[in-house]
Amino acid sequence: MKSGITSIHSVRIKDQQVTRNGVVVLAEPTIDATAVYRSISMNYPKFFKMDSLCKWAMVAAECLLKDAEDYCYASIEKTNIAMVLMTRNGCIDVDKKYWETTAAIASPALFVYTLPNIMLGEISIKHGFKGEQLTLVSNQYDKDLLQFWVSDVLQNRGMKACLAGWVDVENDKASIALDWYVQET
Repeated sequence: MKSGITSIHSVRIKDQQVTRNGVVVLAEPTIDATAVYRSISMNYPKFFKMDSLCKWAMVAAECLLKDAEDYCYASIEKTNIAMVLMTRNGCIDVDKKYWETTAAIASPALFVYTLPNIMLGEISIKHGFKGEQLTLVSNQYDKDLLQFWVSDVLQNRGMKACLAGWVDVENDKASIALDWYVQET
């Protein structure tokens, strides 16, 4: 990462464990996004209508952004907060489940509108972010590519902070690595 850019918070979700800044905040034999949602006392009614990728992205972002008493972005203008997220599978889990239902009957009532970038929209709506946004689809977590884009939005596009990282869900199992970057002044 270029000088002047610092990661001040991180969240990792993998192997039935949620960590924030290296400290375990939740560990269970079986963990899902709803369990995390409840454990962090998140209140966002739209959560239960989201696909699994959005649910995981939302709870991970909440864990990342929420400090003990406030959000870490409280002093930053929301038009200056960017997001860069990377995924491999996007919303394929939901798409597969829908496809399985078409064997009996293809019903529009069962269809769920899915695109990987919807997770950006949901996080933006909840937190009011209005800065640059980018969803990358890659076969693997590419830290160098991700850091290129974080550096770009913070150094060349007027952004002051960036929520960035990897959010992937496969067979309802999440692999998440999010960081909160700020541009030092």
